Amino acid sequence: MKKLLAGIVCAGFWLSAGMVVAQSNVPSAFLDIDSLTAGDVRVVSRQFSFTEGAAVDRKGNIFFTDQPNNRIWEYDVKGRLSVFLDSAGRSNGMYFDPRGRLVTCADEEEQLWAIGPHKRVSVLMKDYGGRRLNGPNDLWIDAGGGIYFTDPYYQRPYWTRTKPELEGEKVFYLAVGAAQPVVVADDVMKPNGIVGTPDGRYLYVADIGAGKTYKYRIDGKGVLSGRVLFVSQGSDGMTLDERGNVYVTGDGVTVYDSAGKKIAHIPVPEKWTANLCFGGKDKKTLFITASEGIYIVRMRVRGVE
Repeated sequence: MKKLLAGIVCAGFWLSAGMVVAQSNVPSAFLDIDSLTAGDVRVVSRQFSFTEGAAVDRKGNIFFTDQPNNRIWEYDVKGRLSVFLDSAGRSNGMYFDPRGRLVTCADEEEQLWAIGPHKRVSVLMKDYGGRRLNGPNDLWIDAGGGIYFTDPYYQRPYWTRTKPELEGEKVFYLAVGAAQPVVVADDVMKPNGIVGTPDGRYLYVADIGAGKTYKYRIDGKGVLSGRVLFVSQGSDGMTLDERGNVYVTGDGVTVYDSAGKKIAHIPVPEKWTANLCFGGKDKKTLFITASEGIYIVRMRVRGVE
C-alpha cells in the first residue's frame, strides 16, 4: 500500500490537497484504496458557485450543474469544459434515461425535465395531485425508463413560497408516460442521494436528515420493500462501481463495499462534496462536484451508470 497516512496530523485532516488518503480513524488493514484509485484527486476548475448533479452519457461525457447560476455544464471525454444549457430550471440531480435524454430535477418550479436532442426541454412532471412538490433533488432511472426521485424540502432563495405544500419528505416513482408520480417510500426524514444497482434489484436511498443510508429491494416498477440499514452515514449524491461498491458524499467521498463495510475515503479540498459519477471513454474517471469546484481522479474500477 502507498504511504497514504504520511503527513496526517490528526484524524480527518490531510496536508496535500491533491493527495488521496484513508481516514486515520479506520484501521489501515481494512482499507482497499490502492485497488480503487489509480491517481490523485485533481482539480479541473473552480469557477462556479455550487456544483451538483453529475451525470454521464453513453459516450462518457459528463454533465453537471452550477445551480445558483442556473446552468448545466459539460465536461467531455477530451477534457473540454463548456456550457451545455443556460436557464436550466435550477437543475439539481440529473441522470440519462434509456432514450439518451438528460433528465433533471428542475427545482425552480419543482419539476422533472427531459432534455433531448437539440437541447429541447420536455416537462415530464409538474405537480403531485395539484400541489407543488417540495423540490425534486436527486434521481435514478431504471432500465425501463421509470424514474425514482427524492423530494426533500430545502428553502430556495429564488422561490416565492416559504413553506411546503406536502406533508413529509418522501421518495417517489414516475412511470414512463405517467404525469403523476407515486410515493414509494415515506419512512425517511429527508431523503437526498439515490442510486440503484445495474440489475434493477436494489435501490439505495440516503436519508441525510437521519444520517443514514438505506437499501431497499425493488419488487417491481415503483414497488419497494425490505428496507435495511446499509450504513449509518447520510449522503448527498451517490454512485456505484463495477464491484458493487457504494460511493457516498459530504465530507469528501467515502466508499463502502456491498456489505456496508467502509473501505476507503477520498478527501476533497472543499467545504462540501455534493455529487459524483464515473465518466470518460473507459468509465474509469471519477468525476466529483464539490462546492465551487469540480475534480477528477483516475480509478482502477469502472462505473456502472
